[in-house]
Amino acid sequence: MPTTAELMVNDLSVQFGGLKAVNEVSFSLEPQTLAGLIGPNGAGKTTIFNALTGLCPVTGGEISFNDNKLTNQPPHTIARCGIARTFQNIRLFNNLSVLDNLRIAYHKNRRYSLLCGLFRSPRFHREEAEITARAKEALDLVGLADKAEHLAGSLPYGEQRRVEIARALMLNPQLLLLDEPAAGMNPHETQTLLELIRQLRDNLKLTILLIEHDMKLVMNLCERIFVLDYGHLIATGDPRSIQSDRRVVEAYLGGSRP
Repeated sequence: MPTTAELMVNDLSVQFGGLKAVNEVSFSLEPQTLAGLIGPNGAGKTTIFNALTGLCPVTGGEISFNDNKLTNQPPHTIARCGIARTFQNIRLFNNLSVLDNLRIAYHKNRRYSLLCGLFRSPRFHREEAEITARAKEALDLVGLADKAEHLAGSLPYGEQRRVEIARALMLNPQLLLLDEPAAGMNPHETQTLLELIRQLRDNLKLTILLIEHDMKLVMNLCERIFVLDYGHLIATGDPRSIQSDRRVVEAYLGGSRP
């Protein structure tokens, strides 16, 4: 049987005043696909991520995930449907421990009441222990089990990026959106990240869509690539076809390949 697409984006448009940042973009992602969303600066990539996660209003089109209509739904509703993300700019609580940064992300799944929390009931202690165990498991998945008690802001840049990924995993996502995960990394850190993303997809059966300017990482990692230019989707395909697409070459270089 054919695989049913998890994420469906149909004629998505996002407009800010007179600027149409995303213009009738359509694409789909099947389960466990590892895909990239690329394009020159200002092409509309992060705007699409923001639309998918409820952080900016959609002015046209539809977004659905596992047959749930998510167009203009609030972020917490979208997270409950199984979509989590990281951000281009790291957004950790620098003065909290790495472990607490992850524990905070699990708040939507807490089942104990306010009274249980105030009086430190057995249920409170039981659930808090479960959350801590889950956070440690997520840190282990990204290779940071030994950094649980470190302040998040004290970690090297590459490790902070991995903490962000671990925090997103606390939401138990089916679709993970990574916004420039390799930004600011050296070649060794980038290679480690590539291997980590592939392992997460394979071991957790995730669908992953990433925005990235490191074309070597994208071409070596992604099975499917979507290319944006001035808010329009200009190409879709596997790495080989994207590298040879005339429209993609023109978007990046401003002219045809010699």
